[in-house]
Amino acid sequence: MTEQWIYEHASDGSARFALGVVGDNPLVCFGINPSTAVPNAPDPTIKRVTRFAADNGFDSWVMLNVYPQISTDPKGLHLEHSTNLKAENERHIAQIVQGRATLLAAWGNLVDSRPYLRPLLRDILQVTTDAGAEWVSLGRPTNDGHPRHPLYVRADTPLVPFDVAGYLAVARV
Repeated sequence: MTEQWIYEHASDGSARFALGVVGDNPLVCFGINPSTAVPNAPDPTIKRVTRFAADNGFDSWVMLNVYPQISTDPKGLHLEHSTNLKAENERHIAQIVQGRATLLAAWGNLVDSRPYLRPLLRDILQVTTDAGAEWVSLGRPTNDGHPRHPLYVRADTPLVPFDVAGYLAVARV
């Protein structure tokens, strides 16, 4: 059976709001910003997310991001966030997470790439809380308290509960 793709992006190719495959029980993963992955052409992060989803009993996966600007390096992100991109991203996030139980926090220390990322994450937390979603991470947080990025953990790293509200409460926002 051929996978049905979820691919929500800006028409000019500057932003990606969601990438994944359709299923009844997806692992919804949150990174910082999308790279160049598109349907049928995953990047290394997407390949890892796909594997973690399959290894943990999920039938599908969706990749979302704190900020949707496509950049191969988080240092290439806008110096100040676009309010239009933020609003559009939150609309897509609300639609994707509605009725989803499991969200994977997977941004690593990249959240510190731009000062606006933590405040954006706080707003996303409100959207996901309203949807009744629960957060997990890949094993224990980093020494700095960040949820680990999928590329930097072993393939057998377990999913564990992650308190995003507590994380943001101690974070400098």
